[in-house]
Amino acid sequence: MRAAAVLFATLYLLHALVAETNSLLSGLHLWIFAGGLYVTYAALFLPYSSGLVAVLLAGGLCDAMTPFAFGTEAALFAVAHAVVCNARERLQREETAVQVTIALLVNAGLFLVLSLLRLRMMHGVAGAVARMLSDLVWSEAAVAVMAPWFFSLQAQTLVLLGVRPARAA
Repeated sequence: MRAAAVLFATLYLLHALVAETNSLLSGLHLWIFAGGLYVTYAALFLPYSSGLVAVLLAGGLCDAMTPFAFGTEAALFAVAHAVVCNARERLQREETAVQVTIALLVNAGLFLVLSLLRLRMMHGVAGAVARMLSDLVWSEAAVAVMAPWFFSLQAQTLVLLGVRPARAA
């Protein structure tokens, strides 16, 4: 469980960075969603239970700032974690391109599910769809740029705190 605590610390940092970014972008009417980054590294590299704890805690943190019932994002993050964990042995998960691709796919899936839930709560759906597609494109671009850095941060944090051995070069 030490790995889950260390990973959650990095996810908390991600949450703060995404919140600040969204605050800066609010004047431009943009919103970035980085849910794929919360799930991918834990699902690819940690044991299932440790990764699930980190993902559930991060999901609860994200839930605190959404209009959905508490636990919605945590449950979606847990489902995404289970799906990626189930497929990870068939992936070349040490490759950065694979990690980024998984993060982009998870991010898009989570974004679309949350958008469909959000559309149910809205009255003017026509204008909202265009906005959500725009947010999806910007979110995917942000995740593609941030993913290599963030996965490296998570790996090095686990190594520095002695939770995971360094990779052989």
